[in-house]
Amino acid sequence: MKTPSNNIAASVSAPATAFELLQWQEQDKASTALWRTESSLPKPRRIEIADDTMPADTAFRHISEGASLLWRGDFQNARQLLLALGRRLDKKLRRKPSAEAGFPHAFHLFRQAQAQRARMLASLLIELDEHWQCSLRRAPDWRTACSESWGTLVAQGEARTVLVPLRDLLGVVGAHEWRKKGVEIAALDGARIHAHYGVFSPVRGEYLDLVKRAPLPAAGMNHAWDIGTGTGVLAAMLLKRGVKSVVATDMSERALACAGENLQRLGHASKVELQRTDLFPQGQAGLIVCNPPWLPGKVASLLDQAIYDEDSRMLRGFLQGLAAHLLPGGEGWLIISDLAEHLKLRSREELQAWIASAGLKVLGREDIRPHHGKVQDQTDPLHAARAAEVTSLWRLAAA
Repeated sequence: MKTPSNNIAASVSAPATAFELLQWQEQDKASTALWRTESSLPKPRRIEIADDTMPADTAFRHISEGASLLWRGDFQNARQLLLALGRRLDKKLRRKPSAEAGFPHAFHLFRQAQAQRARMLASLLIELDEHWQCSLRRAPDWRTACSESWGTLVAQGEARTVLVPLRDLLGVVGAHEWRKKGVEIAALDGARIHAHYGVFSPVRGEYLDLVKRAPLPAAGMNHAWDIGTGTGVLAAMLLKRGVKSVVATDMSERALACAGENLQRLGHASKVELQRTDLFPQGQAGLIVCNPPWLPGKVASLLDQAIYDEDSRMLRGFLQGLAAHLLPGGEGWLIISDLAEHLKLRSREELQAWIASAGLKVLGREDIRPHHGKVQDQTDPLHAARAAEVTSLWRLAAA
């Protein structure tokens, strides 16, 4: 085992942002800027100029026809226009799929509606300079938030500004505020976990209660692994329960930077080693914990990476590699919701078959019902599935 780093936060940093070149005509002149988005949305095909004189209905018609609107008016009016466009989209998409449509069909219709809404709302663009400053009237100074999330903007040729969807910009600012505030974690005695931009926040705490109460294997008390660490909250939980050292892995540089800061803030820097790797580090451990994305599906945005696992790649990879990485007497803890089962995206029999084919056996399972707001929201098109959802910690061992 490698010695844990004493400066885990300094070993990783947020990645540089990739940009594309974007050109359009404005006032009979060719204009050039950089384009950035971290969703699966393509860059704008046709850009039209919009300002305070454009009615919301006209703007809605333009984006419905495939145009992107580069805003040249008052910044606060752009925010109002985005809200107005959202209301019109919600009215247009009001025919929400219900459980009567049957799962998984209702779920796929729901995702299609979400994607359409995101694509159209991303059509309202804001131009920022090379320091992430916006020159529009009444524009807030959000340079710190942009730099924190998107890194440094490097000019390319004549392109010295960047166009971003206003929706993305507001998301960056929201992430910045959440990062400062943090999320109080009851299972950590009220300590706060601060999620970075693009790293899923542990706002749903029931799975942490499972980790808090599951019986720890004796083989895992010296050394454990946290696979797909994200914010580092599970590594912190294991250390709080008395595990002496943890290796926390992730493929995302943002996640590793986030986990490093959180674990250092909590006083665990000397007990944790961060590794950028796909699933497992080298060697073996007495306890290996993984909380993979819970739903099979394609990823369309940064935060989707914490929700959707295309073809259940991470889930199946964890199960298939687990037995070879466990010490004698060791356990693997799989933390996963059965929401995919209620949505008919994966069956319980399929999960159990994957466990058996990986040479694993189930030692036990801890269950808990979620208590987030969507469980009670009967207007949610997925309410029937959410109301039946159970989150489980599967205790696995080599067969």
